[in-house]
Amino acid sequence: MITIPFNNSYIKLGDAFFTNTLPTKVAKPECIQFNRLLAEDLGLDNAGLDSLEGVEFFAGNLIPDNMESIAMAYAGHQFGGFNPSLGDGRAILLGEIMAGGQRYDLQLKGSGPTPYSRSGDGRSALGPVLREYLLSETMAKYGVPTTRALAAVTTGEQVHRMQLLSGGILTRVAMSFVRIGTFQYFSGRGDTASVGKLAHYIIDRHYPKVKLATDPMVALLSEVVDRQARLIAHWMSLGFIHGVMNTDNVSIVGETIDYGPCAFMDSFSHSQVYSSIDHQGRYAYGQQPPIGLWNLTRLAECLLPLFKSKDTDTAVAIAQETLMQFQALYEKYWLIAMCQKLGLAHSKEGDKELIERLLQLMEQDEVDFTLCFYYLSQENKDDFQALFTDSLALEKWLQQWQQRLSHEANSQKARALMAKFNPVYIPRNHQVEAAIRAAEDHNDFSVFQQLLDVLQNPYTLQEGKDHYLQPPKPEEIVHQTFCGT
Repeated sequence: MITIPFNNSYIKLGDAFFTNTLPTKVAKPECIQFNRLLAEDLGLDNAGLDSLEGVEFFAGNLIPDNMESIAMAYAGHQFGGFNPSLGDGRAILLGEIMAGGQRYDLQLKGSGPTPYSRSGDGRSALGPVLREYLLSETMAKYGVPTTRALAAVTTGEQVHRMQLLSGGILTRVAMSFVRIGTFQYFSGRGDTASVGKLAHYIIDRHYPKVKLATDPMVALLSEVVDRQARLIAHWMSLGFIHGVMNTDNVSIVGETIDYGPCAFMDSFSHSQVYSSIDHQGRYAYGQQPPIGLWNLTRLAECLLPLFKSKDTDTAVAIAQETLMQFQALYEKYWLIAMCQKLGLAHSKEGDKELIERLLQLMEQDEVDFTLCFYYLSQENKDDFQALFTDSLALEKWLQQWQQRLSHEANSQKARALMAKFNPVYIPRNHQVEAAIRAAEDHNDFSVFQQLLDVLQNPYTLQEGKDHYLQPPKPEEIVHQTFCGT
């Protein structure tokens, strides 16, 4: 029997925060991928999980004796409209484990209906499982805070969407699955006591230092603001578009969570949208920072009654002052990240304008985001220059950049910095789609596996893997991505 050292704490908050829910068994699960390295890092029983019993566990068919699985309750603003009752509609939290002094949540996604499924089947098609596995694990390789993929299995069953599709289940790991929407669930009901209970739980588990602050709730808001600013800046530096930045998809600990219609850009554009449901461009690439602040403002509204100051005007002023930190923090983290991509160890006056001018040229000529920075990091600039049509403007920019580079202490260190922060490979949309099509249409997981293998070393040019580097041909372009719900 598989033993998972569950050490649960969230369930101690009480029944209002969740509903006890068991996964629904599936017909004939088979393993697609088991993340052995992650399992080792988590101190889990690798041999047991990498077995037929492990497949049954990852499918929700095998329930360890000490498992207390739950579906978490939360609310959320979805494309600006508030839904007071969402919750885990197709996810079940199996429990928590301790590893290296850190508590982690283990969750099944696509494991059957819960009380929050809202007439849905609680299942996931195979495609979204493969997409999340590829993108979340690549994000981890980039050093972006993210949920992780521990395992992916097929179910041996089909799910009904626009058509019949093969089913899959993803086992994912997070520092926490608590969201801004979790706070909104209680705030929207006027249950300030439960908001406080949740806030103290989050402080104890994730932000213990804020207990020493004059006002711990203000300090908590400030910490979350900082983590979101850092996270979104990291996304922007990689050309990543989350796609559905609803408040129920915003982690309270600053991890990238809920990979749905997410994508990495090919041609650079501030207005780039891939999500099929984002008709107004609310969550476009360039909108991610302001939406991040909008979401944080919703969190501030939840925490406001818990501030030590009971004078409403004073409390609102404190919240506004705390939220105003976001823009400066975001710009600081963005400038650091983008300077590193240009080989600049420390930002100086004029660097922001230098970066923005390059982005203007990239947008003007519809230049591939990832290739642009990768080719720029190479000693020979011919491939970089070939991406642009405005050669005179580009030559002027190159001269300005090289002049700025001359102020760096060491040119070799500058190139090493660029190599460290400019990936060669991203999970390009057309390649992810090819992996999904091979799996769903032909039960062929080799395309997924080969892509995953390349993405394990995204900063290293790999022999014979040139086609993973290249952007899509016109007929391969993926114009829309889908949630998969």
